[in-house]
Amino acid sequence: MKILIDANVAVTYISGRDDPYSSEIEKIMRLCAEDRIEGVIAFHSLSIIWYISRKVPDPVRRQWMRLLCGLLTVSGADNALIREAIDRTDFKDFEDALQDCCAVKAGADYIVTVNRKDYLNHSVIPAVTPEEFLRIIRFDET
Repeated sequence: MKILIDANVAVTYISGRDDPYSSEIEKIMRLCAEDRIEGVIAFHSLSIIWYISRKVPDPVRRQWMRLLCGLLTVSGADNALIREAIDRTDFKDFEDALQDCCAVKAGADYIVTVNRKDYLNHSVIPAVTPEEFLRIIRFDET
């Protein structure tokens, strides 16, 4: 199983910020670390995370990037993918269109996000919350 981790999920994971899905996100990232699922992150998510964490000391931010790139495969983009995302006018947010296009390119089964509503009725790849994803794969802590 392959999933694309949305930037909002990755930020919660690396920063430890309080989020209703913190526990589920930790479990999902552990599954990626254990190679039980394949995690992917869109190339542009890394620059979003870098910007969001601009008040964090530079060495820490770089360590976060190394951590993410060690756990997840980066899904790149080319001119065709960017143009496709531009033409996805059904998305209100261009960044969400990019996430979906990167998920398609990576062959992801799901996009794991905390903003599922932003993808409803628009994304090619189904978007699910971390909690929904764990139910889908019937994750069991035992």
